Amino acid sequence: MLTRRDVASIVGLGALGAAAAGTLAAPAVAQTADPNESTFARIRRTKKMRIGAVGGGAPYYMKDLSSGQWKGFYIDIAKGLADDMEAELEITETTWGNSVLDLQANKIDIFFGLNPTPKRALVVDFSVPVFNNAFAILCKKDFKPKSWAELNSPDIKIAVDQGSSHDQVVSRLTPKAQITRLKTADEATAALQTGRVDAQCLITMLSLTVLKKNPSLGQLVLPTPIFATTSNAGFRREADKTWRDYVNTWIDFNKGLGFIRNAIITNMELVGVTEADIPPGVSL
Repeated sequence: MLTRRDVASIVGLGALGAAAAGTLAAPAVAQTADPNESTFARIRRTKKMRIGAVGGGAPYYMKDLSSGQWKGFYIDIAKGLADDMEAELEITETTWGNSVLDLQANKIDIFFGLNPTPKRALVVDFSVPVFNNAFAILCKKDFKPKSWAELNSPDIKIAVDQGSSHDQVVSRLTPKAQITRLKTADEATAALQTGRVDAQCLITMLSLTVLKKNPSLGQLVLPTPIFATTSNAGFRREADKTWRDYVNTWIDFNKGLGFIRNAIITNMELVGVTEADIPPGVSL
């Protein structure tokens, strides 16, 4: 079976590759930025693709504090995309909550790891799903709720990272609960660890990573009904949809090759999570 890189080396970027070859054959001319230039055109012109990454977002994103090097399955996926765009990958550190603002401010070209909520869809565009996921609850040891309805009580304290999809889901499904909104997911986990809250809402994949690091924290619960969502890429909204359309084609192509699934599983293993750890009802 051909790998993603094997196929890419054969087919290249199709018409885009031909256009690039034509450009190389033409006489050299000065290139200046057009204020109305699309994201796709700018990436092709500058050979630089800018992404946002979350320092505490393993296995999505992992930053080595000593070397400054980034790892994670969305880093590997972004590198694959940049390679096929014949561009250098530039990484800007952000947070889940600030990623949409960074897209709007044109600080980054794409952010992987956004759930396509209606609120976000008012201001940014989304790709097709990269993979499926579900919202989970990390609970203290003596607390084992079975449903979202059970969590929706004034007696329950739930921590979330402010502005994230976790925040939006808890706000919608458990409005009666005492919701503690903190700057980062790590701070929300610390609130659970120190007993300031009863639970923390996280995407299943992040929940598994947190528990592998600290098994004594409690347990993972998938409240019923299971609220499944998708992890997508986000884009700054612009009239020219070529960048979004290209990324959609790229994602579907690489899902078919198994490249995206392999990147996810490989990076999960780096943080001690195996495919067998994924709870029933959750699929990639």
